[in-house]
Amino acid sequence: MNLFRSEEHARNWSGYDAQFADTLQPLAYWVDRFSAERHKARGATDYISRRAAGEL
Repeated sequence: MNLFRSEEHARNWSGYDAQFADTLQPLAYWVDRFSAERHKARGATDYISRRAAGEL
């Protein structure tokens, strides 16, 4: 994931690929996405076993 200050900044990046233009999202989108319970639980010591058991 690359974070840019604006869509224009992303488009000026040398590695920009227009094929992925519709995947550009504002930071608020990613904050919301990764604050879901599934992602918050990754720091737990039993994350793998709970995930495998379908608890997460």
